[in-house]
Amino acid sequence: MQGTSILFSEMTPPVGQESRFHDWYNEEHIPLRMDVPGFLSAQRYRDLADDARGYLAVYEMTDPAVMASSAYQVVKTQPSDTTREMLSTVSGFTRYIGAEMGTRRQPGLSGAQALDAAVLYAVWFEVPESALPDFDAWYDLDHVPLLLGCKDWLMVRRFHILDGEPTKANRLALHYLADRSALEAPERAAARATPWRKRLAALPWFAGTYSVFEKHGPRQIGRLR
Repeated sequence: MQGTSILFSEMTPPVGQESRFHDWYNEEHIPLRMDVPGFLSAQRYRDLADDARGYLAVYEMTDPAVMASSAYQVVKTQPSDTTREMLSTVSGFTRYIGAEMGTRRQPGLSGAQALDAAVLYAVWFEVPESALPDFDAWYDLDHVPLLLGCKDWLMVRRFHILDGEPTKANRLALHYLADRSALEAPERAAARATPWRKRLAALPWFAGTYSVFEKHGPRQIGRLR
């Protein structure tokens, strides 16, 4: 179910069309992609920001090249009338392709268990090329180990963003949490107070974008491998 790359896509349905949007997304939009070789699974989430109405889907893929495959191009370029209509009415659209750089999770926890977390915390950064080695080392060696000191911090996956819109972020971390309260844990406070992070936080480009999502519906599994 977990691949080495992801498609991260958000949409907000029109007011009053939520039920129709969910039916379309669950019964047409995702299933068509689950029939494409290389799509392993998909999980939907609801944005938990105040007054937010958006929804996220994270698609697990074997490889970023899946997005250029002939099977996917058929799905993308030959939409149904319903899909064409829905895509013309949604807002808040984002679409990013990420290649996984590494995964860390709680000892004894399987990837499938961690992937099934109730809460997903997404953190984006646009890091200058010259600063990437320092940033990546901080995240992997300093930040993530401290976060995983919280038992409800189930897994951290880091991605290099290969392509996407609307931002130019090049680093994404997906944090899989058992409960939203993990964001208030002392371990997170400690991870945000280290000398390494304080040094990076003083740099003008160090301004992350943070979103919290709640799992919405069951995971759908790819049918063609």
